Amino acid sequence: MIPAKRLCLSAILLLAAAMPAYAHVGIGTASSFTAGFMHPLSGLDHMTVMVAVGLWAALKGGKAVLAWPAAFVGVMLVGGALGMLHMPLPFVEPGILASVVTLGLLVALAIDLPVSAGVAIIGLFALFHGHAHGTEVPENAGGLEYMAGFAIATLLQHAAGIAAGLGIRFRGLARAAGAACAAIGIGLAFGIV
Repeated sequence: MIPAKRLCLSAILLLAAAMPAYAHVGIGTASSFTAGFMHPLSGLDHMTVMVAVGLWAALKGGKAVLAWPAAFVGVMLVGGALGMLHMPLPFVEPGILASVVTLGLLVALAIDLPVSAGVAIIGLFALFHGHAHGTEVPENAGGLEYMAGFAIATLLQHAAGIAAGLGIRFRGLARAAGAACAAIGIGLAFGIV
């Protein structure tokens, strides 16, 4: 096993052993476009993951620049629909925390995976983020406006990560941002952040 794989595995095991710090606590109303748009901008977990997806896509380049953000948003919307339908999904909060650490490490270590493998990893984490958003929608609200809002905000955060990743001439800065993302995830897991 190479050191990068050991580091990722250690981080995931550490998160699994930690008591989950809940990242999604139902901020405000969840029944309007504005609430949906603002929610991803108000959570440190969501912001760091979205930027990390963009940074990782920029580091990979090529098809990943479009495929990875599109995969995240598409699967996040599916997860949101499942949450709105009250379909249970185990390990949502630990999955969200693991996404912050894992995606941060993938950027920090500049892990070069095939685009399809990146889609699978990103899609898995997107399902957790989407489900958490969907469960916040009240039963008497349609939720479509809310989902549209958080989808657009998420795309904008991906775009910011891509722009930063492509604009940084020194790859070490993008990797440092990934390390900061992973550190934030560990801080969230232990209630430090």
